[in-house]
Amino acid sequence: MTVPPVSPGGPPARYDDLRAMVINCTLKRSPERSHTQGLIDLSAGIMERQGVQVETVRAVDVDIATGVWPDMTEHGWETDEWPVLYSSVMAADILVLAGPIWLGDNSSVMKQVIERLYSCSSLLNDAGQYAYYGRVGGCLITGNEDGVKHCAMNVLYSLQHLGYVVPPQADAGWIGAAGPGPSYLDPGSGGPENDFTNRNTTFMTWNLLHLARMLKDAGGIPAYGNQRSGWDAGCRFDSENPEHR
Repeated sequence: MTVPPVSPGGPPARYDDLRAMVINCTLKRSPERSHTQGLIDLSAGIMERQGVQVETVRAVDVDIATGVWPDMTEHGWETDEWPVLYSSVMAADILVLAGPIWLGDNSSVMKQVIERLYSCSSLLNDAGQYAYYGRVGGCLITGNEDGVKHCAMNVLYSLQHLGYVVPPQADAGWIGAAGPGPSYLDPGSGGPENDFTNRNTTFMTWNLLHLARMLKDAGGIPAYGNQRSGWDAGCRFDSENPEHR
């Protein structure tokens, strides 16, 4: 069997003008140890060594109101720090949502973050497209019970539905042996040394970097056929519409 050659010469591009946002959807407030953060650190370290500016936030440390409007203080809530977090999301070329598994599903915090991302999905960018166009998304999942793929499917579907571009193999996770047992950073878990997890996390990170580079160099997704502002104005982008001239 012939072994394919390794890509020579290192990375094919520079990534030091990219920004990444990682939202840790652990249930643990800082400074309590987060196993999810341990896996985040692996991915973020790869990005940072390429000069990417990485911001990591624990959503549970932020006073995020419940709801599906961009600013819930306009809908009866006294405080809502989501608009501040949203500005960081929009400043990033890459968004990684990371969180634990509970009862085989994503955490309640992950669900809330996705709901608040959704609350802003009708906003438009300067090209008249939905706001998240031109950005890439991925996810990291940790736990000591089964459900990595189920959780990743939910997160990645949500991100692409909102307008993010999802590259190949855009998820990674660690669960160890299914059932009660050590979590990722616990002594003897084998998590940080797990080759399968390390490989998938590395591949996910580089795929996010490559696709973000391509999108940034291309100026985002071409704005033909997907402009909400154009559709609202009557354009049907080559679909039959006799009334539009």
